[in-house]
This record gives sequence, C-alpha cells and structure tokens, in this order.
Amino acid sequence: MIPWKNKMKNLLVIIACLLGFSATAQTPAAAQSQSVLLLGAKAHVGNGKIIPNSAVGFVDGKINMVLSAIDIRMDSTKYDKVIHCDGKHLYPGFIAPNSRLGLVEISAVRASRDQQEVGQFKPHVRSLIAYNTESRITPTVRTNGVLIAEVAPIGGVITGTSSIFNLDGWNWEDAVLKEDNGIHLNWPTAKTSMGSDKKKDGEWEKKYAKSVEEIKQFFKEAEAYNKADFHLEINIRFESMKSVFSKKKKVFIHANRVQEITDAIYFFDDYDFEIVLVGGYDAWLLSDLLKDRKIPVILRRVHDLPMNQDDDVDLPYKMPKILADKGILVSLENSGRMEAMGTRNLPFYAGTAVAYGVDKEAALSMITLNTAKILGIDKVVGSIEEGKYATLFISAGDALDMRGNQVTLAFIQGKQIELTNPQIELWKKYDGKYGK
Repeated sequence: MIPWKNKMKNLLVIIACLLGFSATAQTPAAAQSQSVLLLGAKAHVGNGKIIPNSAVGFVDGKINMVLSAIDIRMDSTKYDKVIHCDGKHLYPGFIAPNSRLGLVEISAVRASRDQQEVGQFKPHVRSLIAYNTESRITPTVRTNGVLIAEVAPIGGVITGTSSIFNLDGWNWEDAVLKEDNGIHLNWPTAKTSMGSDKKKDGEWEKKYAKSVEEIKQFFKEAEAYNKADFHLEINIRFESMKSVFSKKKKVFIHANRVQEITDAIYFFDDYDFEIVLVGGYDAWLLSDLLKDRKIPVILRRVHDLPMNQDDDVDLPYKMPKILADKGILVSLENSGRMEAMGTRNLPFYAGTAVAYGVDKEAALSMITLNTAKILGIDKVVGSIEEGKYATLFISAGDALDMRGNQVTLAFIQGKQIELTNPQIELWKKYDGKYGK
C-alpha cells in the first residue's frame, strides 16, 4: 500500500503539471481583420504545381488570388498588408489524419488521457467533445507546418467517431473544421502464418472468425434498426450509425494484413459505404483490388520497421511510391507509440517518400491535398487555390526536409498564429544564459 501522504503528494504533482499546461497555453489568434498579400515566395500549391515567384492574397480567411508575381501590378492591388517572402517557400497547411492530438497529454498520467472509452462497439463515442485546445503538444506540431488534424478515438472494435480540427481555437467549437466525419473500425487481427502447434492455430482461426461474425452481426442489427419506422427503445449506438447508412460518415477500416484487408473489403461490398483503409501494410499486395474498389489508403507510419522478418528492411520507406505508382490515392499518418508528439514528424515522412522515389510535389500532396480528399475537406483546404481557406505557412527552406523546415509565418483560416512552443521557449531561455 502507498502511504496516504505519498498519495497526496503524487496527486498534487499531477495537479500542478496539469495546471502548468493551462498556464502556458497560447492565446488563440484573432480573426483576420486585414487583407494580406504574400509576395515572392516559391508556392507549392499542393496539387503538383509550383509557382516559382508567387503572389497569394487572402481576405476574410479565404484565398482570393493565386498568381505569379509578374502578373500583378503592385499599384493595382488593394491589400492592407504586403509581406515579402523572397527566397522562401509557401505551403498549404499539412494535415494529420488518424491522430490523437488533443486527446492525450502525458501517457503516464491517466488524468490527461481521454482517447479511449470502455466497450467494443462505440460509434456514439465522439472525439469532438473531448478535444482539448489547451494541449501543450499542439504548438510543437504547428511549428513544423501541421495545421489541421483528424482526431479519432482508439480502443475496441468500433473505436468511435472522429472529427477534423484546425489547430487553433479557444475550444472545440472554435477549432472544429468538420464534425463527425467518420467511424473507425479495427478489423480483427488474422494469423499470418501457421506454426507447429495446430491446436493453437485452430483456436486463433476460430477467434478471428468469431470476431468477424460479431462485426457482421452489429452492422446487420444497425441496418435493421435504421430501416425501422418506430422504436420502442432508443439505442444510441445504432442511432449514431444512421449517418453511416445515409453516407454522411465514412468508414475507416484499420487493417494491415492481406486476409484482414480482403475480408473487410468483401464484407463492405454488401454496403454502399465510402470506405478508407488505414494502416495497410500489405496494401501493396492488393493494389488491383483497392484500385478496382477506388479505396484510398492512409498509410501506416513510414519511419518504422518491417512487420515481417523476411521483408525488405526498406519496405516501409518504399510503400508510398509502390502504392502511388499503382494509381492508389495515398495519405500518410503517424499512429503508434508516442504518436501525439510524433505528429510533428509528418512532413519528414513525406521527405522519406521523396528519398525513395516519390516526386517531391506528389509527396507533398500525400500530407495535404490527398489527405483532404480522403477526409472529404478538399473543397476548403489542402491546396493553395482561390476560394479555399487561407490555411498555409511560409518556411525558410524545404519543409519536407528537417534541415530546411523552418516555419517563419503561419495562418489558419487567415488568422496569423503564434509560432512558439515549450521547446523554443526553453531554447531562448538557456541561449540567453549560455549562448553568449
């Protein structure tokens, strides 16, 4: 037993830490009040195009001009503020799909973890109302150009419903970009190889078959519920599935192995849902099936080891190119260990894809426009185009390279956000003491 005094001491430490998070949180940016013109930057549009010497203007949070700087006359532009960005790079804000940002702060502190609820089938659990805009992790992610995140719960079979947030705002109502965009389904894990113990192998197969049957039964019951005209009793799980059957929500299938992916795809052939594959380690082996069904892939973390001992050690790095070359719409994600803080590495995953053969602008699309298309937000973000939100940033160098990623200016829906974080503040503090 832990002594009472020690329990109180530990509790006070946790409370102090949590209060510290709130006390050092940044003030959200004010709405755009002046029209802004970014002039002279090399604009990476996000759709594969580059404007070497660009003029990008925005007003009231939306882009209203995207031109080459040589095509405009300064005296004819009526922007309140002109920012010269000569020699720098302009990018659309990076988008992090399948993230836990804002749901977890310190994994070791239970009070700061809100990414999982009890139960197996939980489509009614929503990340929306749990999202924490005061997270200290979010500023560390924004300073690498990640300005939007799809935030999803974890745990169970249907983990819950995700929403998409701008990484700025006083609360979740301010920050939300798209509410309840999809449910997330963890497909059961299939056995990849047969061992010497046939009894254990048989038990595994039975367990897998039972788990798949439970998923089929849940969707069958949910479908019957949603077809009924009258209910004696409201079932909140089935009520939350109505937007899935009406196609307002997508179904994100989390699966990695060949059997898992194929079983999931063939099961959903019976439903006219829009599905997305998340993880997809073996997706390259099923590229024809995925292409035929027009299923996009949010690819598992690129900076990782192979899942099979006899795989090419570089296979995770090569997967973006393999899938893209097969004509599959590919996005990159960062789920896994230490994933919230590791989201800042998202641009460098795209950079690794470049190192392994993906065209640089195509790799950029994997964390901007491709992701926006998969999440259903490409009409408003994902590229630097007229009519879209001015969610973009300026970098002193190549933002996909850790040597060049130096974000100097960033806007979310036209609002200029702070570009500092606890690490930067500590660096300034001790550089002032020891730097000289």
